Amino acid sequence: QVQPVESGGGLAQPGGSLRLSCTAAERNFDYFAIGWFRQFPGKEREWVGCISSAPSSHYADFVKGRFTISRDDAAKTVYLQMNNLDTEDSGVYYCATSHHGGAYCSAIVRYGSWGQGTQVIVSS
Repeated sequence: QVQPVESGGGLAQPGGSLRLSCTAAERNFDYFAIGWFRQFPGKEREWVGCISSAPSSHYADFVKGRFTISRDDAAKTVYLQMNNLDTEDSGVYYCATSHHGGAYCSAIVRYGSWGQGTQVIVSS
């Protein structure tokens, strides 16, 4: 798998929004599921959500109603729209690709290729 590349991180105020992008130059990009993860220094990486090939989106409880994952297969890009940000959303956000991208995706499917991350800082 080709290593995906994240972009769109930066500084946001609490209650603000950011949109992250994940691109991967895979020939059959539309066959892949894409997962989003985040990590704050000193803490374990946690699953944020994912989007399958169907496409079907799934989210961790702590972002439901605030974050939305979508995909543009023609552009080989998956987006993570983050609204109503909280300071606890700060961290480095990573996307990862999975060959098992059919109807469903989850935190525990095998993600074979990871990006290097983009930093999100939520602060007033």
